[in-house]
Amino acid sequence: MEDEKDPDGQEAVRLPIDGVLDLHTFDPRDVEDLLPEYIAMCRGKGIFELRIIHGKGTGTLREKVHSILRRRPEVATFRLAGQEAGGWGATLVFLKRF
Repeated sequence: MEDEKDPDGQEAVRLPIDGVLDLHTFDPRDVEDLLPEYIAMCRGKGIFELRIIHGKGTGTLREKVHSILRRRPEVATFRLAGQEAGGWGATLVFLKRF
């Protein structure tokens, strides 16, 4: 089987579509495209509750994630995760079922 490449010739990353997206392994510049695509793939698999792990850090990535989520019509609501799910280092997202 041949490795998939992205348009820049980099190896494509295969993500499990399970409702948990850990952004630690991605370049923050890719989040603007990655997050909407991941949401669409989850909805396609009937997954309507997601956990986006953005880390605690300075909060810049968290704010970027929240800004993207605010603009997505398929997002019903979102909130920071409880301590058992990552605390303020993760965001729980609830998608509309339309």
